[in-house]
Amino acid sequence: MPGVDREPRQIHETAATILIDSTQPLARKIIKRFMPDRHKIRDHKHLRIFGHLLHDPNLFHLNRRSVSGAFALGLFNAFVPVPFQMVLSAAGAILFRVNLPIAVGLVWITNPVTMPPIFYFCYLVGTWILGTPVSEVEFAISMEWLRSELALIWQPFLLGCLVSAVTASSAGYVLMRGFWRLHVIKDWKSRRLRRREARDNPTATNDSSKDS
Repeated sequence: MPGVDREPRQIHETAATILIDSTQPLARKIIKRFMPDRHKIRDHKHLRIFGHLLHDPNLFHLNRRSVSGAFALGLFNAFVPVPFQMVLSAAGAILFRVNLPIAVGLVWITNPVTMPPIFYFCYLVGTWILGTPVSEVEFAISMEWLRSELALIWQPFLLGCLVSAVTASSAGYVLMRGFWRLHVIKDWKSRRLRRREARDNPTATNDSSKDS
């Protein structure tokens, strides 16, 4: 019968579409739970310089490319020792068309509380790579600190920041793509199981349809 021949083909086409789709509900739901509010990010006083560029819908998409790219960008800029990390991340998100709230939100990994120990760790990484002695220095990323202290330790400090930024960015990108793919496969298997149960128990499916 024509209807019977068409059903397996439709099942295979649907399965293929689900497998390659990068906007699976489960992954999106988990990411949205922790994502900063798009309106607060867009209306932030430090980001108003971008004007209408912040209204591009591509900056708020949740798919595998946009989210993994935003993680890479945000984690990289979190280790850039400047006071305007949010502006850098917003500019990068606009340039590369990745998720703006995630890219901007992740720079707050280095906040006024965590910044001194994190950047001191970067400094230690730089001294280890260069084989230079460790100097006693207090980290407080401000324009005054950049003018006074950075000149004394700039080589190991900036090298350590670069190495840490590349490492964190690469790890975030790879892990997020893996996380997304894992949930795509999980959701695909769940849908395939439901279709199989519906095919094996057509009576139950028809009864539930009648009840609804």
